[in-house]
Amino acid sequence: MKFFEEVPLILIVEDNNDMRQFIKENIQMSYKVIEAVDGEDGLNKGLENIPDLIISDVLMPKLNGYEFCTKIKTDERTSHIPVILLTSKAESNSRIKGLETGADDYLTKPFNNAELLSRIKNLIDQRKKLREKFSKEITLEPRDVVVTSTDEKFLTRVLEIVEKNLSNENFSAEDFAENVGMSKTHLNRKLNALTDVSANEFIRTYRLKKAARLLSGRSGNISEIAYEVGFSNPSYFAESFKKLFGYSPSEYLQKQGSSFS
Repeated sequence: MKFFEEVPLILIVEDNNDMRQFIKENIQMSYKVIEAVDGEDGLNKGLENIPDLIISDVLMPKLNGYEFCTKIKTDERTSHIPVILLTSKAESNSRIKGLETGADDYLTKPFNNAELLSRIKNLIDQRKKLREKFSKEITLEPRDVVVTSTDEKFLTRVLEIVEKNLSNENFSAEDFAENVGMSKTHLNRKLNALTDVSANEFIRTYRLKKAARLLSGRSGNISEIAYEVGFSNPSYFAESFKKLFGYSPSEYLQKQGSSFS
């Protein structure tokens, strides 16, 4: 089962034990839950677990909610994670400050449980739709699916890394992670969250989409293009191409009105 198909993981960052348990009791029937007792603890657990969504209080020791949210949203490993900030302050300037840190939503205590569940579901559904959109599009550009500038920079960078290693058939997920500067686990979780695929699938999908463009541009025959995008076995290339697009490279060429093979 892919990471995104599992029960979503929610991180609750709240220094008040009663409030933390109250939130947990109201969401644990629908989601997996981990807890953090302050912003510093939340940052460590966020980086360790890469949750699907974070609920954080604003007024906390060591690292307040605004500082915590800023760190989450400016770290490539966690920038994609939706954050809901909770506060007892009702002033509009507090809400604005929260949103300026990159928070995706904002709730004032006391809040309605049904509203919290609705906000969580909406944010997780939004991320899922973005992932599905990317996975279905035949494109090499990430701009239509990114959710923050940090994520845009990340996707642009990983695409450049794969492009640089396009013809290297030995370029692995481990090599990919090393080039990105993340552990393989973090890279897989990040790519799953943004694009619906693992690191290995990301490499293969990019290569096949690049091959489709080269075929459309008549940049060589099928075997030549297969080698150019990192497939040493033309049969495996044809099999992979058909699995992704629904038709073989030769059928693709026919649809493009090309006669070479």
